[in-house]
Order: sequence, then structure tokens, then C-alpha cells
Amino acid sequence: MSILTRRSPRAAGLVVAVLLGLIPAAQVAAQAAPSYDTLLERLDQLPGARVGAALAEAADARADQARALPNPSLSWSAENAWGTGSYGGMGRADTVLTLSQPLEVWGQRGARVRAAHAEAQAAALRGSQSRSDVASQLAAIYAQAESALRRYTLAEEALSLTRDDAAAVTAMVKHGREPQLRAVQAQSEVANASAALDEAQAFRDAALARLAGAALLDAPVQTIDNSLLDRAPPAPRGAIDVALAVRVAEAEVDAAGRLVDVERKRALPDLSVTAAQTRFREDREQAYTLGVSLSIPLFDRNRGGIRAASAEQRAAEARLDQQRRDSEAERLSAVAGLKAAGSRTRAADESVVAAEEAYRLARIGFDAGRISQLELRSTRSALIAARGTAVDARLSRVGAEIDLARLEGRAPFVEAR
Repeated sequence: MSILTRRSPRAAGLVVAVLLGLIPAAQVAAQAAPSYDTLLERLDQLPGARVGAALAEAADARADQARALPNPSLSWSAENAWGTGSYGGMGRADTVLTLSQPLEVWGQRGARVRAAHAEAQAAALRGSQSRSDVASQLAAIYAQAESALRRYTLAEEALSLTRDDAAAVTAMVKHGREPQLRAVQAQSEVANASAALDEAQAFRDAALARLAGAALLDAPVQTIDNSLLDRAPPAPRGAIDVALAVRVAEAEVDAAGRLVDVERKRALPDLSVTAAQTRFREDREQAYTLGVSLSIPLFDRNRGGIRAASAEQRAAEARLDQQRRDSEAERLSAVAGLKAAGSRTRAADESVVAAEEAYRLARIGFDAGRISQLELRSTRSALIAARGTAVDARLSRVGAEIDLARLEGRAPFVEAR
């Protein structure tokens, strides 16, 4: 064998080691998702929050634009031109230069500015509401991803316990202490547990993909190191605090009332002042003219516009009344749901401890031959169900906190400022 042939396995191993060393550590190790608080710091970068901020900025820009004065108009005209005889061409033409400026003396500009400012305030509150909704969606997706990870871990543990129990049953069948039917049942349980693990893996991968997409992460995540399910929600605020949705409805009522005032001002006459300079070509003289024009609201008094704005105001007031009732009912429901979810979580944790102890004792009794396989299967199923219930209780608590945070106009699990 040649020297090259003898050294090729060693060289190949060296090449593989070098190539593995060049792979980034982030691609080899499991990537953990950022914490929920870290994602909240990036909330303004998410599309939903950007939409609300952009709409609020647009309303502020319209409020600034409403303060602008109307533009003047400049006109030029020629008289006694392009006629016949001595009036042919522009030789004897008289030219008139006119400057006209509309005046808002009936309060039109003030009404317009107040209406635009009220709409800007409503848009700012709607932007805060959109930001709160985006934070709530992020919290829900984060909690669902974490619960999917936990369910996958529970499915792995359930499969491991089922395999251990199946191995014990098989050993007893071999020694004649259990019928062959028990071994067949045990293997069927292993197959079901394995299928449940595959299903949990599919849900886990889908939930983690949704989390990466919702949080605008550059790479998929595989683990969550900072738990949101185990995080205790802040204490609910008092009933005296007005819900954000109610404040939005109040701002919309105010904006609707300002628009009614704008429509009423539109029915008033339009006043303009004009200044004109006339140049007489034949005498080479010039003269000035000052004038005032006033529109007469004879045919169009904007009655339809006033009625429409008044109807929209009544609709906004009705929505406000309904929103106040709904918000109070939803607040009471959310507070009660959060309290119930907290009690359910504590009870589920106690059930898990009891189920673990029951399974431990059942396994000891089964190995000693004092407990049947059916009793062991029952305690194992109770343990698996208790662990799943604990995850459900925590997910329900997150959902109750999300509902309450939406009403209070804040991010879930964050104290209101």
C-alpha cells in the first residue's frame, strides 16, 4: 500500500474536522427565541404597529395643513385687443392685473383646525390601540409556541414512560406473570404514544415558525429559554380607569361634533377682497381698483352636508354608549377569567405533583406484582393528562391577561404607565 493510500483516511478526517469548524456555531446549536420583553422592544418595527403610527402621523399632518391660509389668485386680462381697424393687435389694448384673496372671517378656518386636531387625537388613540393589539398578538403567538414546545417535551416523556412500562410488562409476560394480551396492549400504547409525539412535533415546528414570522426574526428558532407561561400577570387596575376603546370612541364623538361645526360654517357666505391694476395703453396711464366679493347662499346652504354630519355624530355617540357598556362587561369578564385561570393553574400544579407520586407508587407496586397493568396504565394516563392540563391552565392564564391588557390599552404582562 502506498503512503498516499495509508494517509488518506487520516487526511479525510482532518478535512472533515476543518469543515465542521468553519460552520457557524449558530447553525449547529439550537437557536433560542428572544425573550418576550426583547420582542416588545422591537414592537414598533412590526407591520401592525407601523400602520397605526403612520395613520397617526398622517392625521397630525392634516392638522398642520388645516392651519394653512387659502391661497390668493392672480389673473391677467387684456381689453380692446385683436379687434378691427385701429384696435387690431395689442397696440391700443388696456391690460388689467387682478389679485384676489379669500378671507375666512366667519370662523371657517378655526372650525377646520379644531376638527383636524380632534381627528388627530382620535388617530393617536387608534394608533395606541393598534400597538396594544399587536403586542397582544405577539404574546399569544409566543405563548402558543412555548406551549407547543412543552407539549412536545411531555409527549417525549409520555413515550419514554410508555416504553418503560411496556418493557416491564414484556418481562412479566416472559415469566408467565401476565398473559400475552398485556404485551400486545403495551405495544399498542407505545405506537400511540409515538404517533402523539410526531403530532406534537408538527405542532411545535408550526408554532415556532409562526413566532419567527410574527417577530420578524431572521432565522427560525428551536427553543424558548425565557418562559411566558410561568410569568405571573400584573394585578388588574381599578374600575375607575377608562378603557382604551372607550377613549377612542370619545375622541371620535368629539371629532364628529367638530365636523358638524365645519359643515355649518360652509353654509356661510364666502368673502374675498380684490386689488386690480389697469394700464391704459393709449394714454400710457394706470389706475387701481379695490373690490370686495361676497357669495350669496341662495340655492346651496349645505343643508345636506349638515344633516349628514349630524347623523354621523349621533352614530358616534351611539357607538360610544355601546362601547362603554361592552367595555365594562368585558373588563369584569376578563378580571374574573384571570382570577379563575390563576386558581386553575395552582390546582393543576398540585395535581401534577399528586399524579407523579401516584405513578411512582404504582410503578413500585407493579414491579412488586401487587398492582395490575390496568392500574399502572390508569396512573400513567392520569399523570400525562395532569401535565397537559397544567400547560392548558397556563395558556388560559395568558389568554385572560391578553384580554385584560387589550381593554386597558397596554402590552400583556407589562404594568400600565
